[in-house]
Amino acid sequence: MGGGRRWRRAASQVGRSVAVWAVSTVTLLVLAGILPDFQLQSPDGDSATTVAVTAALGAGAFGVLSAVVWPLLVRLLLLVPALVLGLLVFFLNGSLLLLALRITPSGQAEAAPETAVIVAAVMSAVASATGAALAVRDDDAYRRRLHRLADRRRRRLPPCSSTPGTVVVQLDGVGHDVLRDAVDEGLMPTVARWLGAGEGQPTHRLTPWRTDWSSQTGASQLGILHGTNHDVPAFRWYEKDTGEVMVCNRPSSAVELQRRAVRRTGGGGLLTADGASRGNLFGGGAGELALVLSVAARRDRASRSRAGYFAYFSDPANAVRTFLSFVADAGREIGQSLRARLREERPRVSRGGLYPLIRAFATVVERDVVVAAVMGDLLAGRTAVYADLVAYDEVAHHSGPHSRDAAQVLRRLDRSLALIEKVAEHAPRPYRFVLLSDHGQSPGETFRSRYGLTLGDLVRAGCGLSVPRRAGRTRSGAEARAAVRAALGRPVEESGEDRRPARRSEPVVLASGNLGLVSFPDVPHRMSQEEIDARHPALLSTLADHPGVGFLLVRSEEHGGVVLGARGVRIPLAELDTAPGPLALFGPGAADAVRRTHSFPHAADIMVNSSHDPADGEVLAFEEQIGSHGGLGGAQGHPFLLSPLDCSPPVQEGEDLVGAEHVHRVLRRWLHEAAGTGAPLTAEPEERAA
Repeated sequence: MGGGRRWRRAASQVGRSVAVWAVSTVTLLVLAGILPDFQLQSPDGDSATTVAVTAALGAGAFGVLSAVVWPLLVRLLLLVPALVLGLLVFFLNGSLLLLALRITPSGQAEAAPETAVIVAAVMSAVASATGAALAVRDDDAYRRRLHRLADRRRRRLPPCSSTPGTVVVQLDGVGHDVLRDAVDEGLMPTVARWLGAGEGQPTHRLTPWRTDWSSQTGASQLGILHGTNHDVPAFRWYEKDTGEVMVCNRPSSAVELQRRAVRRTGGGGLLTADGASRGNLFGGGAGELALVLSVAARRDRASRSRAGYFAYFSDPANAVRTFLSFVADAGREIGQSLRARLREERPRVSRGGLYPLIRAFATVVERDVVVAAVMGDLLAGRTAVYADLVAYDEVAHHSGPHSRDAAQVLRRLDRSLALIEKVAEHAPRPYRFVLLSDHGQSPGETFRSRYGLTLGDLVRAGCGLSVPRRAGRTRSGAEARAAVRAALGRPVEESGEDRRPARRSEPVVLASGNLGLVSFPDVPHRMSQEEIDARHPALLSTLADHPGVGFLLVRSEEHGGVVLGARGVRIPLAELDTAPGPLALFGPGAADAVRRTHSFPHAADIMVNSSHDPADGEVLAFEEQIGSHGGLGGAQGHPFLLSPLDCSPPVQEGEDLVGAEHVHRVLRRWLHEAAGTGAPLTAEPEERAA
């Protein structure tokens, strides 16, 4: 019985190979007929039979070389920067075609190098499509094909297991309300089916959760994957003890943040038990890593971080498909940006320069590679997978969270979810799918576009330092200068008399969405309100009274910490629950979030949150973004958690899911439930030692 099945499988494989060979031969003949620099016959002309035989032999040789030589070339490409690989694939693929034509017996086939690249790309795409169309009828063949395309380096499939695995997909930046609207508008039919929209029964529940004050990927993902985001006050901040600016998406900073988290918790993270981390900032203790920023700075493990690129591009057809989609999306962005300018849409930010390429990388390359890696994890039967898809967040920053551009991205992300779900049907174990976001995005114009100056300009004016002329001419700039004059009792920036402090004494001003951080690097400790007032009498009032600022947080020698608002409002942190003052506009939980950030060792001397309009949910970003996140105010602090009904409820009825660390505990509980054990997940020795 087993022998008969093997023979039938072998016969089926031979039949598919012959079919692919035949289609490739026809494709080669067609291309030879339409491309002037590509020929399969000698200049004197050959018979139709000779040309057909040459095409068949050339197609066969190209197929064999692609199957045998290509994997070896990919291994050699581990030394090539990952971003170069996609383009290099086309050159090498064309070289293989030229070699295949040269080794045909006739020796008459010729192609110009640039034409060979085109022919090889078309041949690879046609062969891949034909093989997929034939294999999809055979579950075993389809499963093997998906496994091969997802990762040639993957381990062998484990035996079937009834214990469910868990796949967590993070839709970066998609707020709870954005997801609900996308489902209601039919943009995300896969998610709608999970929620039982229409006639079907729901398989998942949707739960909103609330971020910490720092509503951004670095803080949220560190908390979710490693169980703590302590001392992450923003996306970027200045650390006085080291003199360094920490940036969450900088490899060296990500390494350090992960090391601190592991040291604080004593554990490796959420994914220590046979886990995989794909496209994330942090590893989560996973043994399988691809496109993970926190290992990109480690030379000995860099190849593991980039492995997803090489696994994906090891099939030339993937490179062809992704390259064409990349070009299409870059062109789409240029067209959408031009349309926004012609229509004079407001608010609007610059979308020129390299941005179309950056967007296309996030919406196409990163998505395709991460999805392929997750497919490989499913077919390898991994216990836990956490993957981040950043496409929506990137587009919403520049087009707006409720724009048509962002809606189109959501539609394509839903297709990726459907593909992952389809592949799971061929996995050696059942899988539960958890969908979540790390934060939302709040709309609004930029602080600079509304007031004509940046937060840094305003801080400099409040300190009595020189400001750019464009800022000085604005109303806000003039008001700031007037406040300084009134506080100091003398003119500012008079000709030649301006005594400008040494550079080290000038403030460091950093922006994280609508959250601003002001630090004085020449003072080794966190300055108090009293010290700031003594040094720069007009600074705090200049900031607090500005209409674009919602509130300030500073340390106080008298009260420990205080929130400052316009017109002299000063509320100690201990009294925020009974007298929230300016925090009342920012909704429930704002006081707790502010108090928690105040306890961080690396909180800035002055924490500045922009103003917020509860009526339309808008904030004013201190960066050039019309969809922003990073502080308090609006949808940015309200992401979602979509979980299977066979998982226990995230929280009890009437309770709120608050903070990334709470989400970590929920996910860890679900992993334990799936494994049927309450045993804690242990850290990897390497991570614990780090």
